[in-house]
Amino acid sequence: MSISKTRQTLVDVARQLFAKNGLENTTMNDIALSSGKGRRTLYTYFKSKEEIYYAVIESELERLSDKLDEVAMRKIPPQDKIIELIYTHLNMIRETVVRNGNLRAEFFRNIWMVEKVRKHFDDAEVELFRKVFTEGKEEGEFDIENIDLVADITHYCIKGLEVPYILGRIAHGMREEDTKVQVAKIVYGALGKKTIKQ
Repeated sequence: MSISKTRQTLVDVARQLFAKNGLENTTMNDIALSSGKGRRTLYTYFKSKEEIYYAVIESELERLSDKLDEVAMRKIPPQDKIIELIYTHLNMIRETVVRNGNLRAEFFRNIWMVEKVRKHFDDAEVELFRKVFTEGKEEGEFDIENIDLVADITHYCIKGLEVPYILGRIAHGMREEDTKVQVAKIVYGALGKKTIKQ
């Protein structure tokens, strides 16, 4: 098994144990035993439980980043792409937190730890927004004076919606299709888009 496959196996096993038992109730020995790799192999890759926890978060953020890249590559108008990026981000964050069971509590309790790990992801997402906004401006779809500023604001607005979205406090009981028209009105208005597709 290659180094990257062994490391990924350890991360996958740790994620499952953290999700089932929580971070506090999972030991390095538990991870070593469950992975079948042994403590020496585990400590070759990770010096501590916190280090493997960071790796779990990074792995989860890579999944989200891959999905956002897929949306950005789609051949759809920039205004539709922005809405899809927003919903993909929120749905993937919710799915990640829900999928990870007991890790969900750790996510909220250790939000600053998560923030430290997700800096690279955040930077990549802002860059993705910059590209889509540039595309929309060049096509005459968006009236944006400062693309960098609008990309930063968009990113932080979406990030601020994560916890309420995960907890189901936004548009409670509404279907996603029904909320997209309202979200599009807000986003298109901010971007200088005059027409709203329905």
